[in-house]
Amino acid sequence: MAELLYRLGTFSARHGWRVIVAWIIVLGIAVGGFLIGFKGLASSFDVPGTASGAVVDQLTKKLPDYAGAAGTVVFQTDDGSALTADQRSQISALVKDSGDLPDVSKVIDPFETEAQRAARHQQVTDGQAQLDQARAQLDAGQTQLDAAKAQLQSAGPPTTQLDAQQATIDDGLATLTTKQAALDQGAELLKLSDEIRVVSKDGSTALVNVAFTKPRLELSEDSKQAVIEHFESKPIDGATVSFSTDIAQGVPQIVGVGEAVGVVIAAIVLIVVLGSLVAAALPLFTALFGVAVAALGSLAFSGVVEMASVTPVLAIMLGLAVGIDYSLFIVKRHRRQLLEGAEPKESVGLANGTSGNAVVFAGTTVVVALLALNVTGVPFLGLMGTVGAIAVILAVLIAITLTPALLGLLGTRVLSKRARAKVGQVNPDDTKAKPMSTARAVLTVLASTAVLLIVAIPALSMRVGLPDGSSEPVGSTTYDAFMQTSNSFGAGATGPLLVTANVPAGLPDDKVTSTQLDIARVLADQKDVVAVAPIAVSDDHELMAFQVVPAEGPNSVSTEKLVGALRELGPVDDDIHLGVSGQTAINLDISANLAAVLPLYLLVVVGLSLLIMILVFRSLLVPLIATGGFILSLFATYGAITALFQWGWGADALSIHTGPILSFLPVILVGILFGLAMDYQLFLASGMREAYVHGASARLAVAKGFRAGRTVVTAAALIMISVFGGFVFSESTMIRSIGFGLAFGVLVDAFLVRMLLMPALMHLLGRSAWWIPRWLDRILPNVDVEGAALERRHHT
Repeated sequence: MAELLYRLGTFSARHGWRVIVAWIIVLGIAVGGFLIGFKGLASSFDVPGTASGAVVDQLTKKLPDYAGAAGTVVFQTDDGSALTADQRSQISALVKDSGDLPDVSKVIDPFETEAQRAARHQQVTDGQAQLDQARAQLDAGQTQLDAAKAQLQSAGPPTTQLDAQQATIDDGLATLTTKQAALDQGAELLKLSDEIRVVSKDGSTALVNVAFTKPRLELSEDSKQAVIEHFESKPIDGATVSFSTDIAQGVPQIVGVGEAVGVVIAAIVLIVVLGSLVAAALPLFTALFGVAVAALGSLAFSGVVEMASVTPVLAIMLGLAVGIDYSLFIVKRHRRQLLEGAEPKESVGLANGTSGNAVVFAGTTVVVALLALNVTGVPFLGLMGTVGAIAVILAVLIAITLTPALLGLLGTRVLSKRARAKVGQVNPDDTKAKPMSTARAVLTVLASTAVLLIVAIPALSMRVGLPDGSSEPVGSTTYDAFMQTSNSFGAGATGPLLVTANVPAGLPDDKVTSTQLDIARVLADQKDVVAVAPIAVSDDHELMAFQVVPAEGPNSVSTEKLVGALRELGPVDDDIHLGVSGQTAINLDISANLAAVLPLYLLVVVGLSLLIMILVFRSLLVPLIATGGFILSLFATYGAITALFQWGWGADALSIHTGPILSFLPVILVGILFGLAMDYQLFLASGMREAYVHGASARLAVAKGFRAGRTVVTAAALIMISVFGGFVFSESTMIRSIGFGLAFGVLVDAFLVRMLLMPALMHLLGRSAWWIPRWLDRILPNVDVEGAALERRHHT
């Protein structure tokens, strides 16, 4: 591999313009694909095989009107006063004119709904009055009949006429009893649903419910935009309109000011490390070029596959970070060789064969970890991993082809004028490297481990979930809709549950209401249920649907427990089984399924990467302690994320909304951070192994390898922290949490684990760190990741 990369680097350096033109063509293809194939990004996620998904399948067959997506349009007065008659009529007119909206099955007028609700209450009141009047008339008739019976009793037995009158009164009482029972059932159902409103009690806020014909994952962005444009087409004086996340959840901005600041910080680090503006610009240029190809190329397939909005953002994050780092490793090696007097183009080939070889193996580790996301069985996670892996592969290919081409064209201009004056006078000097003391190594291991474990403590209480409207940017239409709904109708109104009741044998017409009441009572008896309302019955009376409003919002602990409690309920009336769906339940199911695949994914990633590291380091203990260190840094990262995004420590300073941790964040952090951690392990430990195989004692080799690699690893880590940290200032909470997790993970892994814990452990292990069974040593191919053999053949 090293020899092949040497030849590739030398070819690229000598034919720089050919390589550059080839990459420009690749970029052109990506641009063309984007212009032709880009069809928009999805703002929702799905996981197959969930309990709520099974309920949706039932609804699709029996009650299709309730199987599609649904959203809310919120109207609220500016001053908090009740909506005027004119404002109400304008809202009703917008509802009436919405019949031609694409993929919309129903738009419900809130004022008609409230009028019907009031009418039902009035019907109950009037019905009760009529029953009371009829009962009074029957009671009076019974009194008269009893008096007549008493008068005739002395004269003889009652007549047949009186018996007939008694039978009529008895039949009337029986009819009254039946009607009273039906009226009581209706009144109780109304009482149970009393807190479900679409116009607030103060009259200032109205909810227009929009039902779509297609499920949320099949609903096009154009259909959602049509709803938004329709209700914004005729502004209502004195009132604002906002839209729930089901309608208006936006695709986050891919690149913003924060990301640009991160790149600027990375540029400053490059200038400091490489000593010239020309050299510093080269890794930035190649990384940005690779990001452009990766992002545009992946977006070109958005019309073929369902692509989540965060997918290209992840590709940009990784492409920038590893693209800068991988190019930096090669440029740094090339500069060192130039300062030692190497011929420029020969130096480029040698840098590509040594540092480029390490880049290939480092990139392979990251790619394996990302592609392993496909084993989770979660389609959108697998696609995220695949797109991220493509971005990393492009970063590697650009680093080992385009970077050498540019270096070949630049020649010695990659050095500053001051550095060029010292060419041939600089020689590597590792004689200053001294092994650390054993006491210091023990103290370092204990201290760094303790710090990581303490930081990891909050992870014990981590809750995962998907963002709701409260996580949207403050001032956005989705945030306003969520907060207005919560403040005017209660937190539970922002995430109602859809409960189904499956009646295997169906029901006769006269049993429907009583069965609905039995089920509603069971649901209302559950803790943290505010209201229950029957909303639909299938034509064959085999499926019933109920709306259940919880006490708190969709991401609250109580709502999560309520969903679990409802699913644990036994059959109602012996054979009626309940199911739970709705957007809140769907999000909880997705989060639970993602948490369940984490152990399997961690096992696959660690297993595959261990094999790669055993091959690279020809050791068993070095890969094991490297993996153990990663697990410590991973849980420390989980702890920091939980403390900031869930507990709220420091959240106010960053204007972060607290809540559950993004459900797929723990999974993708495993893949990305493990790959990056092994990058740093590779660049440090390969130098240690190189010193060891060249005759240095095991502990001296640790010191020499650390001294040789610390500058470039420090720079690479700072660059990644800067790039990832820039995404912390994104307007999207999802991207913020991903950016923070990656930045903090790199911080603790690079500086606490790789540069403190690992060298100390390697010192304590001594020669045993490089032990490997002889039989295994014989069958393993010699990959020479350090490029030592290449250096001997092509010494500069």
